[in-house]
Amino acid sequence: MKLNITSLVEIRSLRTLAKCSAFVVFVSMASILFAANQDVPPTQATMKGSIRIDGSSTVYPITEAVAEEFSKVAPKVNVTVGISGTGGGFKRFCAGETAISDASRPITPSEVALAATNKIEFIEIPIAYDALAIVANPKNDWAKSITIAQLKQIYSAGGPKKWKDIDPTWPDRTMKIYSPGTDSGTFDYFKEAVIGKEGKVRSDISVSEDDNVLVLGVSGDQDAIGFFGLAYFEENKDKLRAVPVIGAAGSPVAPQASTVNDATYPLSRPLFIYVNSKSASKAEVVAFIDFYLDKADDLVSEVGYVMLPADILAKSNANWKARRLGTQFVKDDKKVDGSFSTIYK
Repeated sequence: MKLNITSLVEIRSLRTLAKCSAFVVFVSMASILFAANQDVPPTQATMKGSIRIDGSSTVYPITEAVAEEFSKVAPKVNVTVGISGTGGGFKRFCAGETAISDASRPITPSEVALAATNKIEFIEIPIAYDALAIVANPKNDWAKSITIAQLKQIYSAGGPKKWKDIDPTWPDRTMKIYSPGTDSGTFDYFKEAVIGKEGKVRSDISVSEDDNVLVLGVSGDQDAIGFFGLAYFEENKDKLRAVPVIGAAGSPVAPQASTVNDATYPLSRPLFIYVNSKSASKAEVVAFIDFYLDKADDLVSEVGYVMLPADILAKSNANWKARRLGTQFVKDDKKVDGSFSTIYK
């Protein structure tokens, strides 16, 4: 069979068209696969980026422990954790300088307003319970327990200087009074719970944002008294004595996991992390928070804090997954009053 010139041209044209069509299909498939791969998050092992965290010295041991464990599975993500105090941390967070803020109290109305001014939206995540331990030197054998009213006397402006002025059976010696720094969430909580919103703290006390300084001060002076988070007492209970606080039932209650969970210890509180919502769109931040919530129970107990009850932990996880914005502790520019378990939903 003979083919003329016209037939040969037609055959070549058909072959060319077939090749072009195949090429188009190949390119299209490659584009689809490439696009699909863009939606697949990187594994933690290959994930890169940096996460800046600052805030509470009380929450620091938990977040630092999580960061250390996270670095083992995501070694290329650089996580830095600062301890400028809850108030100092919120200043940076509300200015957009950090991705996550550690806090030993809920965000305040003024901090919410600052965040709004700077167009910072955030997700609020409770992560543990803590208690304020009232600590004395182990040689202090007179203050077997203490009331909230006595603590108010000791720490209020114009308060007495000697132990006997609190209780006449106590020594006629000058007290040395220690406190976390005024930019600390621990201080804020103590002031509100013990001294009251309108009360003033005495000026002749030794303050520090570094709880280790407080430990050294109280452990080195028989007449010293101070307070800080329960975890720091647990770490240093060989150097200090926790003073039981008289609870609502009129009996002395020691700070420990069981009395924090059942709310019989008068000076207990929730701890939080706050996540910038823009940062929450980054793979490394999402991975870190997921890891944080997954490991929190084990690490919280390990560093001396108290795990959240299962129902609160479930709410915390659900609110993170839903990326629920804002705080539940401020409404209409005012602090919401009530117990943590009734406020947080």
